[in-house]
Amino acid sequence: MTPSLAVLERLLGAGGLYLVVVDQEGRIVQPMSDREDVHDGAGRRYPSHLDTILDPEPGEWWGDLYGLARPPETYHRSSVDREARRRRSQWEVRVAQHRHVPPPPPVQEYY
Repeated sequence: MTPSLAVLERLLGAGGLYLVVVDQEGRIVQPMSDREDVHDGAGRRYPSHLDTILDPEPGEWWGDLYGLARPPETYHRSSVDREARRRRSQWEVRVAQHRHVPPPPPVQEYY
């Protein structure tokens, strides 16, 4: 029987061991931390399903179109834009899986 992750952690813990994630060089990969400096104007965290952009460049924020002051952080609001970026990222990262697939079109801004 294959134990669940929770059972595996308890088994390792009983022996004084810990389960960690390491990269190809054997360095421990730390878990993502909750950044206290990335909140909206009301003090709320940005939604985790949105890709937060810290210090956005010109054109990365929808308000640039209207000449609004650029915030210190934002995210891509357009679901079409997010999906295009996700497809492009998957094609770039999963090289072996997409070896014989042409690249998706370049990401366009949909604001």
